Amino acid sequence: MPVPVPRQRAIPAVECGQAQAASAVGGPLKEEAHRDTTPTGPAAATLTLLLIEDDPAGSPIVPDLLDSAGNPIRVRTARNLTEAERLLTDDVHCILLDLALPAPSGDTDDELAVLRHVLRLAPRHAVLALTGSGDAERGAEAVRVGAQDYLFRDELDGRLLSRAIRYAVERKRSDTAERRLAEGRLRAQENRRLERGLLPTPLLEGSSLRFAARYRPGRSRALLGGDFYDAVRTPDGTVHAMIGDVCGHGPDEAALGVELRIAWRALTLAGLCGDELLGTLQQVLEHERSDEEIFATLCTVDIAPDGRHAGLCLAGHPAPLVARPGRPARLLPYDKNGPALGLLPGARWPRMQVELGSEWSLMLYTDGLIEGRIGQSGERLGQDGMVSMIRRQLGEGLRGEHLLRAAVSEVRDLNGGELTDDVAVVLLDRTA
Repeated sequence: MPVPVPRQRAIPAVECGQAQAASAVGGPLKEEAHRDTTPTGPAAATLTLLLIEDDPAGSPIVPDLLDSAGNPIRVRTARNLTEAERLLTDDVHCILLDLALPAPSGDTDDELAVLRHVLRLAPRHAVLALTGSGDAERGAEAVRVGAQDYLFRDELDGRLLSRAIRYAVERKRSDTAERRLAEGRLRAQENRRLERGLLPTPLLEGSSLRFAARYRPGRSRALLGGDFYDAVRTPDGTVHAMIGDVCGHGPDEAALGVELRIAWRALTLAGLCGDELLGTLQQVLEHERSDEEIFATLCTVDIAPDGRHAGLCLAGHPAPLVARPGRPARLLPYDKNGPALGLLPGARWPRMQVELGSEWSLMLYTDGLIEGRIGQSGERLGQDGMVSMIRRQLGEGLRGEHLLRAAVSEVRDLNGGELTDDVAVVLLDRTA
């Protein structure tokens, strides 16, 4: 609800959307002017006002300004915008600006040029516009431009101005919080769009293989990182799967991960694989990256239609883990691991043939799964630690989604909290 005030007083409203109406005419109930309905909490702290007008010493409104606790409001004075910029430090809460102040050079045609200049100079501060009692239209326009409220110079006293300052500060805080909330919602929407690009629905219709995946973003960042994966089945019955990681964790890296995943899917469906595929992906990365130092690691497998053997290509990426009934889980060979994409022009990536057998589980993962710390020792889990963990979990009967969920959760617990890097894990299973 707006704060009722005497007629012909321009006192800020509590609700942001009612600032113009309250400034222009005030409230209808005179008796409400003496009620102190100032917000409490953070806004009740000692306030500092920066007064910007030609002759601040001659102003009748400077003395006797009190905050909600009855303490004096600190007042700084500036005779021009140059002085104001020097005095505008982080401890200033509110600016009282005389709209009659001379406009900056070059802006003489804009009657609110001085206000626009101050708003650009102090985007995080509450601003009150000071104008004459016969210039309500100009004051209302100042609110539309960005001031928290406007006040009439010849109708103010210390008590009313003190309340106006406190409410302007509180309203600015509310506006800032609302803006941050909106920005947070926008980031969440962007994240969801990125996630749909990074973590797609696999195209495995007609395949007997079971697919499971899990992704967990590193919580030290607000945005997704560059981990991505995909799996498709081509018309000849071959199942292709990949997992990759763009170095870095910002939106540019996440977007590049989306581009690489989409390019991989398109090239795979077009019939490319192995060295030819990775070479083309490197060209995509080199053209799309924002910095020449950005690179991406990648692991690709193409599983034959009979499901018993596969081709493996590694571009600076950890080797997959394979588990078979009656045998301990182990890493696939990685001695022919090629360089990460984007590091060496003209690089080659050998395609290794691996035997899988009739029944198996194949796990692809990003380095976030193996780079977490182990408790107080500070050591990293590493590939050996991960293999031991997966062997134990398989021995406990965990499979598919349950295995991936348990693996990621245990890695987090060993780390003593959320991991700093993103984790992506893909699991393909074939049963006899």
